[in-house]
Amino acid sequence: MTENTQHGVARRNHLLEAAQEEMVKFERKENEFRKKDREERAAELHLPLGEIKVH
Repeated sequence: MTENTQHGVARRNHLLEAAQEEMVKFERKENEFRKKDREERAAELHLPLGEIKVH
């Protein structure tokens, strides 16, 4: 029983780590997309993005 439980915990931890890595990848892509979108909109509106601080 203990071996089964340890295997389950190890599998769960592995799945959690994989999910966390995928979330980090998604967030990175989302941030890049937003930055590119902001830059494109600023260019369309002729806004000086360098002078505006965006958080």
